[in-house]
Amino acid sequence: MNFKASPRHKFARRALPLFLLCALLSVSAFAQATPDNSPPKVGATAAAAAAAATAQAANDEKAEEIVRRAIEAQGGSAYLGVKTLIGRGYYSQFDKGFSLPPQTFVDYLVFPDRERTEFRGGRGRAIQTNDGDRGWLFESSTHSLVDMKPEQVADFRLAMRTSTDNLLRGWWRKEGARLTYLGRREAGLAKRNEAVRVTYPDGFTVDYEIGAKDFLPAKTLYKRKNAEGEEVAEEDRFASYKVINGLTVPFVIDHYRAGVQSSRINYDSVEFNTPVPDTLFAKPANIKAIK
Repeated sequence: MNFKASPRHKFARRALPLFLLCALLSVSAFAQATPDNSPPKVGATAAAAAAAATAQAANDEKAEEIVRRAIEAQGGSAYLGVKTLIGRGYYSQFDKGFSLPPQTFVDYLVFPDRERTEFRGGRGRAIQTNDGDRGWLFESSTHSLVDMKPEQVADFRLAMRTSTDNLLRGWWRKEGARLTYLGRREAGLAKRNEAVRVTYPDGFTVDYEIGAKDFLPAKTLYKRKNAEGEEVAEEDRFASYKVINGLTVPFVIDHYRAGVQSSRINYDSVEFNTPVPDTLFAKPANIKAIK
């Protein structure tokens, strides 16, 4: 279930961490504490490295165990067996804390990377379709039918990177990313979330918070750059879980930008493994051909 906080995808690039500065400061402090600059004993260094490796392995295994329990919480083999999803509901944007008039939507997903979302609202009908590394857009209010720009396709790739399906289905492994355990985080009165992080070779990171008791995805957190080039915190929050044909899925997804709510998805219905025709993803020859 590639549930997202907004059908309008987002692009992000992660700034490289400043770990070199921290390393230099540590070296400086060590030199001041040992004026003779004598090298550490080989045995002690090897023992420390072995201990660190053991601790890291335990840390990674803890993260893997949390992911396994989250898969089971959402349906286990039934969840992993989902190939298509059709979701219907309402999409609302927020401005200064107030919800704008909602749009109805129908979202068609074919895993791993095909999606078509249709919107209807006060401005008419709009369609956004992604098929791997290409896509197209239709807007009835402007009578436009155009191919997606490279940056818009990149937005879709980011949405896939930050989805809970990416974590639970293990798509991140194909990119050479690493999974680590971050510990428990506060999640309200007498509630805790287990936090894990996926770190990609390019430095981009996504934190996933999983309920410590029910092991259902609770939050997804990452950062992206805004139009001014500043990094802004993005957060998806999942709520109102329901069980459908043995699968446990969220029916409400709120998106926050810099701590302020920017949108909400509210599902009315979700269907699994319903046939989705290939024709839905093919770009029409012209506007008249759109169905």
